[in-house]
Amino acid sequence: MNSSEMRLAVLIDAENVPYSNIKGVMEEIAKFGTPTIKRIYADWTKPTISGWKNVLLENAITPIQQYSYTSGKNSSDSAMIIDAMDVLYSGQVEGFCIISSDSDFTRLVTRLRESGKKVFGIGERKTPSPFISACDKFTYIEIISGASQTDNNFESGVKKDETPGKEPRSNAVSIGKDIINLISVSIHDVEDENGWAFLGDVGNLIIKKQPDFDPRNFGFYKLTHLIKKLKEFEIEERDTNNSKIKHIYVRNRVK
Repeated sequence: MNSSEMRLAVLIDAENVPYSNIKGVMEEIAKFGTPTIKRIYADWTKPTISGWKNVLLENAITPIQQYSYTSGKNSSDSAMIIDAMDVLYSGQVEGFCIISSDSDFTRLVTRLRESGKKVFGIGERKTPSPFISACDKFTYIEIISGASQTDNNFESGVKKDETPGKEPRSNAVSIGKDIINLISVSIHDVEDENGWAFLGDVGNLIIKKQPDFDPRNFGFYKLTHLIKKLKEFEIEERDTNNSKIKHIYVRNRVK
């Protein structure tokens, strides 16, 4: 199944994510598939989450009321988990998008993946690592822009006239040795006899190893742009049958 045809259930924990960029979040989800179920959970009687109400109609998200029965406890968690399992057993979707920064959903994500479903997580940088690691892919809200962006999925090729990636923004994370090593080892894992690896295969493998890896974390829209800035790697563009498309290959630079 083409990823764009994957039916997704989007479940949002309103009490653990900001509402300021919901449009950008929904655009990000569209890269993974088609949201067929969109629900947001909260105690809507609380004034602290009133900001969400203004964006629900615009994005056709169904609000689910869940009263807080005990002070200091997030009652929306249990409602989301119950609904997620109901949707799972209904067979209506092939994947889930859990939007939260709460580690309480870690077991839910694990259970959904055990049932063969793709799970995409979206949350703030403060999201605990167990929840991030449980997802197929995890995206930080901080790097999502509401403006239209070039799809940063690891594709099979890029256009010849593709513009270079931007330099790291002020909120970008520096590229450490751990990231360079992650890329290097992943290239080695899928390289041919000459050391060259198809960039699409490298990108997919990196995501499997580290679900929250995203070039935008470091200020680049695509993995190609990031690697071009690193002296440890070589890039080679190869012609295809389509004159407007080139396949990108990468290898570790010989020292």
